[in-house]
Amino acid sequence: MSNVFVIGATGKIGKRLSPMLVSAGHKVTGLVRTNNHDDWCQQNQVTGVYGDMIDISIEELSDLMAGHDVVVFSAGAAGSGLDRTQAIDGDGPVKVIEAMKRNNIRRLYLVSAFPEAGRKKDLGEGFEFYMEVKKQADAEVAATSLDWVILRPGTLLDEEGDGAVSLGKAIPYGTVKRGNVAKVLASLIDLPLIRREIIELTDGEEAVDVALSNFAKT
Repeated sequence: MSNVFVIGATGKIGKRLSPMLVSAGHKVTGLVRTNNHDDWCQQNQVTGVYGDMIDISIEELSDLMAGHDVVVFSAGAAGSGLDRTQAIDGDGPVKVIEAMKRNNIRRLYLVSAFPEAGRKKDLGEGFEFYMEVKKQADAEVAATSLDWVILRPGTLLDEEGDGAVSLGKAIPYGTVKRGNVAKVLASLIDLPLIRREIIELTDGEEAVDVALSNFAKT
């Protein structure tokens, strides 16, 4: 059993992930911006703590993380502006790294983005900036001595997972259900031997456990 600190716990991936972790026997703390999610946290046995990644200090984040073993970063600005993208998707992981170091927390799971996502859709300057910031954050995490895993899902579908995926160090681009992203994250947390890896993820035909077992052998 681990004490897991989920940043983005009430987002579209986090809301699927957190109950999975609780069901697996982990204790989950979720960083939430307001008390609007108190009922959801209580119903799903998630301890909610308040903080906004845009303006939270490293000291404040470090205090909230104390006593945890694992951190999941699945927060994102969700296209709400360049400044917010930089603050959440770019600067957020940097704050997390420092807060983890202050608490001697080793394990970090970062939800990033598939490099080819949206490349043929002309999604504009904001999306290009988002991709640039996500890569910057990946590089910051990968440069640390932490036991990190960077998960790069394809284009996200707002659907529950069916547990059938394709994953690897480099795979063809595709879409992936948010529920499947959550399933892979939950399984990775129970497989600490997979560490310091960048994993690309789409929907596919392999069961999550089988896919991760095969990945661990590579």
